[in-house]
Amino acid sequence: MNIYQFQVKSTDLKDVSLKNYQGKVLLIVNTATKCGFTPQYDGLEALYKKYKNQGFEVLDFPCNQFMHQAPGTNEELKSFCELNFGTTFQTFAKVDVNGKDADPLFVYLREQKPKDYVEGKPSLLSKLKSSDQISWNFTKFLIDRHGNVIERFAPNFNPKYIEPFIEKVL
Repeated sequence: MNIYQFQVKSTDLKDVSLKNYQGKVLLIVNTATKCGFTPQYDGLEALYKKYKNQGFEVLDFPCNQFMHQAPGTNEELKSFCELNFGTTFQTFAKVDVNGKDADPLFVYLREQKPKDYVEGKPSLLSKLKSSDQISWNFTKFLIDRHGNVIERFAPNFNPKYIEPFIEKVL
């Protein structure tokens, strides 16, 4: 099994098959527009611009589960990112990443990489966690060209430090 079996919703709630991204390197991120990590959109966009011509995509999934930091409609969230951070990568409909209503894609991602990594080693919070739950917005999952989950980066892991990981799988 890999991520290509999953369907997600676009901001206008149409089904999108992740098969559309087959053969690409992906960075799947649960995001929020009112989060302390929201400025990471700049770093995510920089990665996207630098590597998109080599088959790299950023897939943005707003999540309102953490202190309601992704308020508004799907379209409002997408517009906010485009206007304030100049994002050009794909934004999808809001999802839950934990709990009984968690999107199946994120359940799968968590199962494949249950622990966050910070600076190349397990984070202290991740070591203390007894579950695969996502701890906050801006958890990032790196997917190789075959749909395999390669790494899971903690919310505070700066996108610029993901670059060597991306280069390895491009």
